[in-house]
Amino acid sequence: MSAPRTATLGTLGTATPDAGSTLPRLLEPLQRAWHFRELIRAVVRRELAARFRGSILGWLWAVFGPLVMLSAYTIIFSSAVGVPRSAQGGGIKTYALSIFCGLIVFNLFSELAYRSPGLLHEHVTFIKKSIFPSETLAWTAGIRAATYAAISFVILLAFTLAILHGLPASAILLPLVVVPFFLFLLGACWFLMALGSFTRDVAHLMISIVPVMMFATPIFYSIDDVPARLRPIIHLNLIGNYVEMIRDMLIAGRLPSPLLYGGTVIVSLLVFHFGYRFFMRYRSIFVDVI
Repeated sequence: MSAPRTATLGTLGTATPDAGSTLPRLLEPLQRAWHFRELIRAVVRRELAARFRGSILGWLWAVFGPLVMLSAYTIIFSSAVGVPRSAQGGGIKTYALSIFCGLIVFNLFSELAYRSPGLLHEHVTFIKKSIFPSETLAWTAGIRAATYAAISFVILLAFTLAILHGLPASAILLPLVVVPFFLFLLGACWFLMALGSFTRDVAHLMISIVPVMMFATPIFYSIDDVPARLRPIIHLNLIGNYVEMIRDMLIAGRLPSPLLYGGTVIVSLLVFHFGYRFFMRYRSIFVDVI
């Protein structure tokens, strides 16, 4: 039974990494992802193709949705709610861009938070009937979610160029923030996958927690609007830190403080490493509990 399964993975060019690898433990998840790159690419391609299958407009929905959201927030805050004091200097359109930027970041996190606890159950057939590298599910889910976030981000860039008549120089450094953010999401995904394999309560917990986190994240406001005594508490929310840093670099043209950036990146790498180790430690018993 084991030989045919190994051969199946071999046809995808996904040989198991050498156990005697000398790469640091922190780089092991990246090494395994590279070894299983063809499998990850195939699963991502299949999921992206299935997303709008059967619809008339197809991938145009991925563009239409963000446009509607951006237009709605512009109208709402220009005629009904008003602009917070900290954002009044930039105008309503700039404030709408700020909200849209924050929503792109938070929606990327929320999609993975909702889906991760059920990923192993979703792919139970592959896991039980073949030698399937289950840790790659975090990569496929993350890349899938990042693809739709990237479409929204392109729309954000287009409107930023149109409204601000250019991009600040700090926007060039955005990859230095986006990459650790994605690694943080992968670590959180592995952790939630592991917990979700033992109990489906984790999925219900995410449904309850994520909406609350949205209001605890500086999307519709800035950390500058929060009283000074509460700001350290707000900074404990890593999603909020990434929202602030990406928004400042792309729209306001400000670089994050070295302390905020360094602390956020270090914690993100720790989550990435811990989430992977936690998942791999209990991976052998997932087949029996899902």
